[in-house]
Amino acid sequence: MLNTPEPRKTRLPFEVWALVAGGFTVALGYGVVAPVIPQFALEFGVSNFAASAIVSAFALMRVVSAPVAGRVIDRFGERRTYITGILIVALSTGASALAVDYAQFLVLRGAGGIGSALFTIAATALLIKVSPPDARARVASLNAAGFLLGGLLGPVFGGIVTAFGLRAPFVFYFFTLLAAATVVAIALRGSSHAARSVPRPGTEAPVAFRAALVIPQYRALLLSVFAFGWTSFGVRVSVIPIFVVVGLHGDPATAAWVLAAYAAGNAALIFPAGRWGDTMGRKPLLVSGLLLMTAVYLLVPAVPILWATMALMVVAGMGSALVNPAQQAVLADVLAQRRGGNVVAGYSMASDLGGVLGPLIAGALLDAAGFGWAFSVTAALLAAATLTWALVPDSRKLQSADPVDTAPGR
Repeated sequence: MLNTPEPRKTRLPFEVWALVAGGFTVALGYGVVAPVIPQFALEFGVSNFAASAIVSAFALMRVVSAPVAGRVIDRFGERRTYITGILIVALSTGASALAVDYAQFLVLRGAGGIGSALFTIAATALLIKVSPPDARARVASLNAAGFLLGGLLGPVFGGIVTAFGLRAPFVFYFFTLLAAATVVAIALRGSSHAARSVPRPGTEAPVAFRAALVIPQYRALLLSVFAFGWTSFGVRVSVIPIFVVVGLHGDPATAAWVLAAYAAGNAALIFPAGRWGDTMGRKPLLVSGLLLMTAVYLLVPAVPILWATMALMVVAGMGSALVNPAQQAVLADVLAQRRGGNVVAGYSMASDLGGVLGPLIAGALLDAAGFGWAFSVTAALLAAATLTWALVPDSRKLQSADPVDTAPGR
């Protein structure tokens, strides 16, 4: 048998590494501060509901600010929007360490949500612009791995930082955000990719949201990221821990191990998924990953055994690793290195809406009808996204197609 050498990998631009480093730094700091946010709110003598509302306020402001972030990007560029947004989060976080009452803390976290929408949407748009067309899934997996590593290390640092008091994590996050802003500002200062669009001839204007909606892959993407946000950012972190404690008679520590199993499955496939997405295409990964996640959420309430739940969470993490980079690669295929702030904002908004509505609706179903219904509705949503991707062509074919209309507007 002849040994055929593998195709040479495309060398990634330095801008990619700068953005991944910035994302890792942000995730590290957030992993430190996130667990103490409700605890800090309780220090002001409010109810558990009011303490939880602090988290919801941040998420809500991310959702409502997404369309504004898209317009800001199209007008001022991704690099300026990224730095502005991350500085807003830094200042609001640093000020939170000085908050003297609940109202101040609530307003500051809401302001942080606005800044978060600006810089996360700008970061996604920047990654799309600087990603080589034949390495888009690989860049997305590298970025996801940076966030995953930062999120895993954050609680480790958090245990050390929290020893200095509940205000200390906010100070720590303030400095990590400044570090991320500095890295990106310096690294991308002379970048032609980050400073301007890299359009095809005759497509200098930003890609309009209405024009992107004409593309079936983008419509499928909006449903997919909504389902992914509902499941991975919502139900997984809200209903799964309750299921472990109530349904499996575990404790909070056991719930943490179950979520760690998900992270382990995600880490196992995150890098291979990037390679496969660029060689096999986006569609096979999206269909297979969503199918895995659908099966998991159908089986979890049907097999109420701790070791089985942990094994299923590993599989869910593997499915998530297949889906997440492929989704960002589809978005990159739609934009084809052109500016499209509103298109990226729509993608981010769909994911955030899923993350906000998932816990609320699944929680209501849990109270009204039990775990079976909560997980079954989640599985049905994932199945709908799977079917949608099965019916549309792979988005890599868009690279050779005519560019979409780029007329201004939404």
